[in-house]
Amino acid sequence: MLKSPRGIFDASPDMFAILTDAMPQMVWSTRSDGFHDYYNARWYEFTGVPPGSTDGEGWNGMFHPDDQEEAWSRWRHSLSTGEAYEIEYRLRHHSGAYRWTLGRALPVRDASGAITRWIGTCTDIDDAKRAAEQNELLSRELSHRIKNIFAVIAGLIGLSLRQAPEARSFATSLRDRIASLGRAHEFVRPHSDESRPTSGRTTIHGMLTELFKPYPALDEGRIVLSGDDIAIDDRGATPLALLFHELATNAVKYGALSTDDGRIDLNLVIAGENAVMTWTEHGAPKPLTPPAHPGFGTRLCDISVEKQLGGQLLRSWEPDGLRVVATVRLDNLVRSDTA
Repeated sequence: MLKSPRGIFDASPDMFAILTDAMPQMVWSTRSDGFHDYYNARWYEFTGVPPGSTDGEGWNGMFHPDDQEEAWSRWRHSLSTGEAYEIEYRLRHHSGAYRWTLGRALPVRDASGAITRWIGTCTDIDDAKRAAEQNELLSRELSHRIKNIFAVIAGLIGLSLRQAPEARSFATSLRDRIASLGRAHEFVRPHSDESRPTSGRTTIHGMLTELFKPYPALDEGRIVLSGDDIAIDDRGATPLALLFHELATNAVKYGALSTDDGRIDLNLVIAGENAVMTWTEHGAPKPLTPPAHPGFGTRLCDISVEKQLGGQLLRSWEPDGLRVVATVRLDNLVRSDTA
């Protein structure tokens, strides 16, 4: 809760103006009833409107017409409940263009808890938002091209099969594995709210079984899943898929799955409020040692578990192969609105 800045507003209003004008953000303030009566210099520089012209309810006309109703609705809700105000909207720039802006406000309360004023900020996020949209577009385009590659490969296998019908069994198995790679790709590629593949919940066992289908070792019984099957949704699925996809890829290249008799045990255990996932390789071709310089894959695993899921990732290089233990809180594997 903000302490009342009465000394700044009443005793030294110039000090408050200097403070807010020194900030790179647009700052505004309202009375307890929501009447806007103050904007700093950044607001007028950004909007180009005459001082005082957006007092009262004039501010709403500065928003994009499609955003005005939502902005009013959120603001009325904050005024009636005292809850913090936060919204993204398009604000008219002095150039005439609309730029995406993050609006926030908090109430100022007196000693009795009554709201005496609201203080808010507007932050220009247009460049960041457009960069994120561009990255999302590029990600979707890359994913589309990768899926097309899988489809082309499957089609070439089908065409080759017509010329060599005696290889039907092998070709069918290979085509199925290519299709599985395409499905696994949906788990490990970056996703936005619109592109997430999971609708509702799944389980870690279900997700990992789909992820490991392209690997012959799964059918051969050399990838063994055991322990508790834990519910997850898209929040947990993609980071965990990235982790185990990277581990499986490395195991095929130079770990346990690079030999004919190597195997992987993946054990999942619910321990109190945590999910503990232990990846243990057996039969690696030679003793592994920690890399002198962690590569991109290692950093990606760390980011997936520690940054995205707030967990812990521990590695140990045993004589028989790599051992990895990932510990993540159960409530970090699902979104709060689906818990």
